[in-house]
Amino acid sequence: MEPRISLVTLGVGDLERSYRFYKEGLGFPTTRRPADGIVFFQTSGTSLALFPYSDLADDIGPGWDVPRSRFSGITLAHNVRERHEVDALLAQAEAAGGRIVKPDSEAEWGGYTGYFTDPDGYLWEVAWGAFEFNEDGSLHVT
Repeated sequence: MEPRISLVTLGVGDLERSYRFYKEGLGFPTTRRPADGIVFFQTSGTSLALFPYSDLADDIGPGWDVPRSRFSGITLAHNVRERHEVDALLAQAEAAGGRIVKPDSEAEWGGYTGYFTDPDGYLWEVAWGAFEFNEDGSLHVT
């Protein structure tokens, strides 16, 4: 298997609401609409998809359409090049309908970070620190 994650799919409760949050609120680019049944967003490196939660559970198979827990053990992250971008992105997410769950603060690892949730409660970390980025904007890890 090539070491690559091609797509992250979020099961959402209201496809139209989540579409507005990511497209209009956060500015993620897409040519798809909720009427298509699934929405794909082009991002640097890995793409993001929104799919109705029950449809995603059905796609996996019987027994998966169960209520989500408050904390799934997974977070998504957006690393930024400048410290002030953490504050700006958290404010943008909140204005778009997200909820700040950890205000911007100094991180134990020496960076600056905060967390918000999208309308379905998926956790996003916004972080600044000693990160390197590839030419396409994706995170360079060593």
